[in-house]
Amino acid sequence: MTTTDERELTAAASQLSTAPVDDAPQSPGPQGGSFGRELVAWARWFWRQLTSMRVALILLFLLSLGSVPGSLIPQNSVNEIAVTQFRERHETLAPIYDKLQLFDVYSSVWFSAIYILLFISLAGCIIPRTWQFVGQLRARPPRAPRNLTRLPAHTTWETEAGEAEVREAAERVFRRRRFRYSVAPAGAGGGGAVSAEKGYLREAGNLLFHIALFVLLVAFATGNLLRVEGGKLIVEGDGFANTLTQYDDFQDSAFGADLDPFGFTLDDFTATFEKSGPQRGTAREFYADLTWWEGADGERHKERVEVNHPLQIDDTKIFLIGHGYAPVVTVRDGQGNVAFTGPVAFLPQDGNHTSTGAIKVPSYRDENGKKSDIAFQGIFAPTYGGFGRQGAMFSQFPGPQLPALFLNAYRGDLGLESGVPQNVYQLDTEDLKRFKQKNGEPLKKMLRPGDTFKLPNGAGSLKFERLERWASFQISQQPGNYWALAGSLLAVVGLAGSLFIQRRRVWLRATAGADGRTVVELAGLGRSESARLPEELADLAVELQTGGAPPVAADGDTSGAGAGDESGAGGGGSAAGGAKSVESEATSEEPASEEQASDEAASEKAAPDEAAAEEPVSEQPTSEEKQTESEAPEGPGAQPHEGARA
Repeated sequence: MTTTDERELTAAASQLSTAPVDDAPQSPGPQGGSFGRELVAWARWFWRQLTSMRVALILLFLLSLGSVPGSLIPQNSVNEIAVTQFRERHETLAPIYDKLQLFDVYSSVWFSAIYILLFISLAGCIIPRTWQFVGQLRARPPRAPRNLTRLPAHTTWETEAGEAEVREAAERVFRRRRFRYSVAPAGAGGGGAVSAEKGYLREAGNLLFHIALFVLLVAFATGNLLRVEGGKLIVEGDGFANTLTQYDDFQDSAFGADLDPFGFTLDDFTATFEKSGPQRGTAREFYADLTWWEGADGERHKERVEVNHPLQIDDTKIFLIGHGYAPVVTVRDGQGNVAFTGPVAFLPQDGNHTSTGAIKVPSYRDENGKKSDIAFQGIFAPTYGGFGRQGAMFSQFPGPQLPALFLNAYRGDLGLESGVPQNVYQLDTEDLKRFKQKNGEPLKKMLRPGDTFKLPNGAGSLKFERLERWASFQISQQPGNYWALAGSLLAVVGLAGSLFIQRRRVWLRATAGADGRTVVELAGLGRSESARLPEELADLAVELQTGGAPPVAADGDTSGAGAGDESGAGGGGSAAGGAKSVESEATSEEPASEEQASDEAASEKAAPDEAAAEEPVSEQPTSEEKQTESEAPEGPGAQPHEGARA
């Protein structure tokens, strides 16, 4: 293949993709001159690296890898109690995690750096590719190469129709098949060829995928910056109003909270469990029946909230995330007055809902009328299963079949007036003293519903009245969710378009042959090797032959099905059957016999891979070969070279 052929084929294959072309050196290297020029050279090199596909993929991988510890390690933004418990269990590991910001992965410096770099990389990739794509849409298809038979897929035949008639037929076919086409003037370098191209939606899908990723990043960033989230534990019959003071824990947005005005009450909570078989104790269903309203005096609505089926009010979603039991107790002080009455939530510790909790009573007067604090710490079991090896009571079933409450009693200073926040579900016994029995043993007792725990010396009592349920809710207000959903859908559409739509170009040239007939050459080139291109080229050839450029039967063939023409990609020959074969290596212009054409087609089909893998070798043709090439027209017998795949 000559240098001119290689240059023409490279131009024909150019801009089949909007991927950025980097002709700059891999590293800036010494530029010489001032420090400013060196700095600019390094800045340009860094920008090229950052906006390359390789770096974008690395950043995507790092982003997904950095999300792993956020899923495995408890996060402060999700559950501060779980983080506190993790610190208590891992006293050596927790300080290391703090330094690495693993308890706040998604707001850490290193995760934010990866996120911002990926953001910039996508922006730097999308903008130039978009302008390049717009330029391709406005430009005309490239002119045809001088030697169409060098392309991977090609076919040729002779017809009695004139050159103008063939080109007009080609325009009709391309227009019907929705190709973008242009006709080069007869005197131009294209030799009056028709250039057509199709499959621009492939690059549009590629750009749409990148833009969708950009939209996803913007949506997630906006959602995290403006997200307002909090948790609330509610006992059956109690309610919630969407104000800051009502939350058990609250995470404000970066720009301050703007809460939607609404409220709801927990009318009823239902949970069912498998009672027998190998899956005994497995949760079958649990749901909460709510009554909610908007504003101060809004209309009441009934709604059932289930797992993964939240209640949505404006931009706020209310998720059901947990449930448990709340024993209802009545505490009387040493004067016989009711110091506290109501449900106390106990937090489950295992799958059978063995729960722990604390009952704190600050407004208490002892048997002498002195003001003091009293507290109870204990374990609740919905189905009593006995005591373990360490003396702790446990439950053997999550349903309330045999509820039992085991308590230890304390008195002293709870520290509630110090202003230091406390965990309402745990008891700090540092400033408390346990009640003692007459034998000096710590006072403790197991209660069933209706039982009373009496304190010594008339110090008061606690009665286990009944059992109620509680449910915990996560209230989230996160804008940008719909943008994230739209970005995800657009990414799927764009990826499908870039994978299943093929970008290809087709050229047709009609020239006058030595015998007065018109020689029609049809060739195609795709961005990648595909069996669909030869098939489509064959369909185009058949449509052209039946729509204005019928092939001429070979000499000596009375049936009109002479020597079959050849296609460099296979498949084109059968589609254009009956066309006259033109051999580029023939030494005469006489038509090839049917047996010779069949043998040549069989040899080409037997070794397509060897021909495709053949390296272009620059050889000096002999004088006889030069004369042959000048006398015989080039045809499909020429093997495709790698230069055609540029």
